[in-house]
Amino acid sequence: MTTVLIADDQAMQRFGFRMLLESQDDMTVVGEAANGHEALQLVARHQPDVALMDIRMPLLDGIEATRRIIRTGSRTRVLIVTTFDLDRYAYDGLRAGASGFLIKDALPEELLSGVRAVASGDAVVAPSLTRRLLDAYVQHLPAVPGGPATPDARIAKLTDREREILTVIGRGWTNSEIAERLHLAESTVKTHVSRILAKTGARDRVQAVILAYDTHLVTAGRKALHTE
Repeated sequence: MTTVLIADDQAMQRFGFRMLLESQDDMTVVGEAANGHEALQLVARHQPDVALMDIRMPLLDGIEATRRIIRTGSRTRVLIVTTFDLDRYAYDGLRAGASGFLIKDALPEELLSGVRAVASGDAVVAPSLTRRLLDAYVQHLPAVPGGPATPDARIAKLTDREREILTVIGRGWTNSEIAERLHLAESTVKTHVSRILAKTGARDRVQAVILAYDTHLVTAGRKALHTE
């Protein structure tokens, strides 16, 4: 059974989420929060598998609530639920440690599959959404002088091949695209991705994308490739 906390300041939105989630045999809602402070208290009390986290909430917003949940080492994984025109806030939420984000007008089955994926340890950001998000945000990243990527302890242990794969993950390539373009078996790519996550301490693929940007393996001059 997957336990879920709903954090949203709109009562009707919480009601809709609860009705959908509790219609599933494998999910149960353990609490509802109308603001970030309540979300922190309920996460500490119930340790849900997944917290559906709105961004704009009173008293404490969803980004700061996410940051504090992750900082405590909680087992709870956060799934940001936002509106399409708030991409920059979704990016900040992912940097705070969320395992993914969904758009509020997502189809019911997309929300349900997203909750299940996050609960199982996967990240929930479709590659096309990752590309749009990072393309929109990259212009706000600090400028980097010419020269090699900035040294960073998080990627120092990576092999040349792993660094190459982390770079193209940051550009939004899927495993199948990496396999095709780098002439590797997809199973080999998956092994490399798993090792990259383990070596860098990234929680999931989303955090690996952000790491690639933070360490300037991908920069404004080498933005995500659009292949769809």
